[in-house]
Amino acid sequence: MANKLFTEFPPVSTEQWEEVITKDLKGADYEKKLVWKTLEGFSVRPYYRAEDLKNLKYMGQEPGVFPFVRGTGETNNWFIHQGICCCDGNFEKANKEAKLLLTKGVESLGFYIDDTKIQSESDYAALLEGIDLVKVPVFFLGCTLKTSDSLKNFVKYLDSTGIDKEAVRANFDYSPLRALTSYGYFCGDKAFALLADCVKAVAEYKNIRVISIDAFIFNSAGASSVQELAFALAQGSEYLSHLTELGVSVKEIAKRMIFSFAVGSNYFMEIAKFRAGRLLWANIVDSYGTESNCAEKMKIIATTSEWNQTVYDAYVNMLRATTEAMSASIAGVDYLEVVPFDFAFRVPTDFSNRIARNVQNLLKEESHFDKVVDPAAGSYYIENLTNSIANSAWELFKKVEEGGGYVAEFKDGFVQAEIKVISDKRDKNIATRRDTLLGVNQFPNFLEKAEKCITKDIVSRDIPTLMGMKMGCPVFCGAEKIAEPLKPYRGSEAFEALRLATDRSGKDPQAFMLTFGNLAMCRARAQFSSNFFAVAGIKVVDNNRFATIEDGVEAALKAKAEIVVACSSDDEYLEAVPKIAELLHGKAILVVAGDPECRAALEARGVTNFIHVKCNVLDTLKEYQKMLGIKEL
Repeated sequence: MANKLFTEFPPVSTEQWEEVITKDLKGADYEKKLVWKTLEGFSVRPYYRAEDLKNLKYMGQEPGVFPFVRGTGETNNWFIHQGICCCDGNFEKANKEAKLLLTKGVESLGFYIDDTKIQSESDYAALLEGIDLVKVPVFFLGCTLKTSDSLKNFVKYLDSTGIDKEAVRANFDYSPLRALTSYGYFCGDKAFALLADCVKAVAEYKNIRVISIDAFIFNSAGASSVQELAFALAQGSEYLSHLTELGVSVKEIAKRMIFSFAVGSNYFMEIAKFRAGRLLWANIVDSYGTESNCAEKMKIIATTSEWNQTVYDAYVNMLRATTEAMSASIAGVDYLEVVPFDFAFRVPTDFSNRIARNVQNLLKEESHFDKVVDPAAGSYYIENLTNSIANSAWELFKKVEEGGGYVAEFKDGFVQAEIKVISDKRDKNIATRRDTLLGVNQFPNFLEKAEKCITKDIVSRDIPTLMGMKMGCPVFCGAEKIAEPLKPYRGSEAFEALRLATDRSGKDPQAFMLTFGNLAMCRARAQFSSNFFAVAGIKVVDNNRFATIEDGVEAALKAKAEIVVACSSDDEYLEAVPKIAELLHGKAILVVAGDPECRAALEARGVTNFIHVKCNVLDTLKEYQKMLGIKEL
């Protein structure tokens, strides 16, 4: 290792790289061709070099050291988390399921509860019988915060067991701001007073967290990574501000918080999001003057994104969840839950739950991701992404603070408006295929039909309903609605509703590929058109190439196709397409594949249907469904 590698190669300066790139572009706009304009609000360069790290202040810090960009500890041993529904109050059944999960690789348990039904120490004893709370962290989710009695009964239960008070790890997701964000209701000072009571109730237990920052809600509404992070920080700041006014120390408040994030599909961006989150939160808490490293650490539970899940071609969700889980584990989260691949349309099965668990088991046991802390450290690209996300999120966070804080800005609609701008862009990108959702707006499974259980309600069902959790609005009785809540949805919903309309129409429409002329062009356009119409569940009849137009039209009419797509080169369209229209005699909808130069001439001769890469696929397919007599659901 004393020998320097590659010393025989002279260094290449950035100026030299840029000179070659500019030459290769042959006059094309550098910014438009090579610079990525992200939804997060910043630009990403085509490459980065060591010199791009010089101005990053946090570089050189070790894991577990302020500002915790590289992680809050010296190891990367996250907990494999899975939730259990016990809203019906059957604690014995939930306990049995929990103990079974612990034999299958689960390391952290989440109990979805109706805390009005868990009323005593004995209820907790039944729910947690045989579960070692020193080894197994537990979450109590869906807590309504109507009173703090449930939490106090849990503390009584712990006291009765004689457990080491510093060893037990538990989390209650009390969150007045979740009620505001998800339902539009807010209880004002009462909510913060009760939350302060909860913090005080667990004062003797070092590792019980009772304040949940539910950032995943922003992701579910279509927010960007920057928005998810900035609004999560704003919520955290709101709690710090109000609870300190009630006499609770910043150190005690921050130690009782846990941040719940979603993990999106943008692999490197998500790694950078978590790193930037720890950096910003550490500085926010530090600004209050606390000297506690523990209080400055952001505790994170991550869940793979429901926004990315699809009902059609659902097995692809396994692949999405795997890359998302990789992002989270590389970034160094504390807890991670992989959402089962069928979560979007049914209560997950034993098989789908097993696959979800085993994604993480593979990352740990076979890929050894838990053996390396912050492997992204030093990457020119990821370090710059981290810095860009941190800067953008900080600017958005400051806007919220300057506007009076999270509650004020949500009440005024600022948060909702900011997220809608991004969600609309994301929807448009999916509709126009600038962004791909495999199996939905691109490369669909041609033969797939929705199962009978799939309905329009299914494709827009929210998490609590889907899981069978009768979780009420987590607010006090008598709370006022002061704002419009965020609406969770999935990116694929519009396309799923489109395809479901075809599946439930009782029709079996066909799109016939009339291929002729130039072989390379007709095949390329036939493949494009086949994917295009299959997205809407329209049966595709593809063909290699017809010797003549007449042969093609005859075959199309024989197949009783409702749509005939002319597939060839632009040069052949002006003469051939009008002839095809004449031969069809209006017995099928004629569509031209491509956007040829002769389009105006064809339109003048009555040809009006064209599909091409610049189409809004969603809107175009809706128009064809109308022509076919297929009604929207």
